Amino acid sequence: MFGHGHSKVNGAAGGNLENSLRDERQKSSIILNAIEDGVMLIDKNGIIELFNPGAANITGWPESEARKLNYKSIMRLSDEKGEPYTPEQDPLTRIFTASNETIRDNKAFLVTKSGKQIPLSISVSPLLDSNKQFSGAVAIFRDVTQERQEEKQRAEFISTASHEMRTPVAAIEGYLALALNDKVSTIDSRARQYLDKAHESTQHLGKLFQDLLTSAKAEDGRLNSHPALVELGDYVEKICNDLRFAADKKGLALEFSSLGNSQTIDATGGKNVAGQKIIRPLFYVLVDPDRMREVVTNLFDNAVKYTDQGKITIGITGDDHIAQIYIKDTGVGIPAEDIPHLFQKFYRVDSSATRTIGGTGLGLYICRKIVELYQGRIWVESEMGKGSTFFINLPRLSTEQAQAQKQRESAETAMNPINSLTTPVIQ
Repeated sequence: MFGHGHSKVNGAAGGNLENSLRDERQKSSIILNAIEDGVMLIDKNGIIELFNPGAANITGWPESEARKLNYKSIMRLSDEKGEPYTPEQDPLTRIFTASNETIRDNKAFLVTKSGKQIPLSISVSPLLDSNKQFSGAVAIFRDVTQERQEEKQRAEFISTASHEMRTPVAAIEGYLALALNDKVSTIDSRARQYLDKAHESTQHLGKLFQDLLTSAKAEDGRLNSHPALVELGDYVEKICNDLRFAADKKGLALEFSSLGNSQTIDATGGKNVAGQKIIRPLFYVLVDPDRMREVVTNLFDNAVKYTDQGKITIGITGDDHIAQIYIKDTGVGIPAEDIPHLFQKFYRVDSSATRTIGGTGLGLYICRKIVELYQGRIWVESEMGKGSTFFINLPRLSTEQAQAQKQRESAETAMNPINSLTTPVIQ
């Protein structure tokens, strides 16, 4: 009797488990079929195991045709110029060698089955088995054509408006400068105070329009960039020498640090080497020197603004694959809740320490866009009351790559000599 009753219980439990699993599968299937985003599951060999209706609509490949094919046949990604992605660019290829991290790409274009090119936002996450070994990946992607068109319209409006408004603002600033010139006009002390404030406001407005114009160009790919071989050690040290006056003016020390070789730069340009001097490795990167100078200078200016006492350290470090620049201060710090939004357009930290300091809210956004031009990454670590450290990671070139790049640049210079006597100056 007991045995018979026991089998009934087991049978009921087994049936409940099967029903539960069946219900879960049905729920998952309903969700995958309902969402507009494409969802694709690939195994460790790159074979497509799951391809939802959203993926079929975006790619133009029916689910019945896509399944059991290699993802490379379906997900043909390219850049905005139509150049096919290299394995180093393709997030679906990179996930096979990634260190268990999700890879995102918001700049990709997908070539559909019919040959149409559409902008894509894609996120690829690795799947691990019970032994923490790579067993496949899941890709979630969506067509962002409408978003790109709206972004382009906004950028065009901002660009046009900024360009048109810079002219009258520059004229106002010029006339105010003339009014403040003792050789041109005579004004009393009270009027001078008003004109000084008006002049400062027009300068701030001019900076805002310039930042708006730069951000619009960064968004739609019109930001001028001329990458060249740069050795970060000498490059960053020279920037530090140029920036030391701004730090000294506020009574702050400026230190250049390179893998244990720290140099404090005083107001006279002297260097006090702390500790034993070591041979510094050469960190070669491929960037536009002028653009990267904008980034370092912007981060340094922010550090000076928000640091009342102590020092600012600008340093370089890295490994075989990454060259890193960091700017560290002993300032007020950044609230934890603001850090995730810090590099967004127009975002400014709202606190008593920042309300008295002017800014456009575009500087860090522009910094991020410039760093991303060179496949780099920028982020910040901060603690309230203890200061902040901004990090810039750039792909490091090997010695062989640096030599090859140097030869290419030398060949290009030989083929295109610059004649300063005949080359017109563009204002």
